Amino acid sequence: MKDKPVALDANDLLDYFVTLNEQYHLLSLEDPFSDDDWDHWKKITERLGRDTLIVGDDLIATNKERLLKAIAQKACNATVIKPNQVGTITETLEAVKIAKSNGLKIVVSHRSGETNDDFIVDFAVAVQADYVKFGAPARGERVAKYNRLLEIEHELS
Repeated sequence: MKDKPVALDANDLLDYFVTLNEQYHLLSLEDPFSDDDWDHWKKITERLGRDTLIVGDDLIATNKERLLKAIAQKACNATVIKPNQVGTITETLEAVKIAKSNGLKIVVSHRSGETNDDFIVDFAVAVQADYVKFGAPARGERVAKYNRLLEIEHELS
């Protein structure tokens, strides 16, 4: 961490996350380590994964092979799914199916540089995502997604 006099190594950062979790009972940690530091991903999931979502975004990148590796190594207990990251809806649905069948929570997420297209909201509802991540409702493309979510909620109730 750059605000400390001495940079933290991965083990110190792990301990720091544990301390933060003890003090603040974190709901989730997204990409707490580098996407090639499988050892520390596994360690943080072992230490915090019962009560905190350890979310793989860059770790998995909606990539089937990386998802299977994360599952095999027990590197996280949740994954970010970005439909426009992997290439096709079929591949995205396959990633969701694999993640769910292995007990991972699903976070359907927008990407930076989004448009007003709100398809991702319907997708999140269709796959019964545990969480969505559309950003703060401060820009038109984000508000469009939250408005669509409200429309769906109204249609379903």
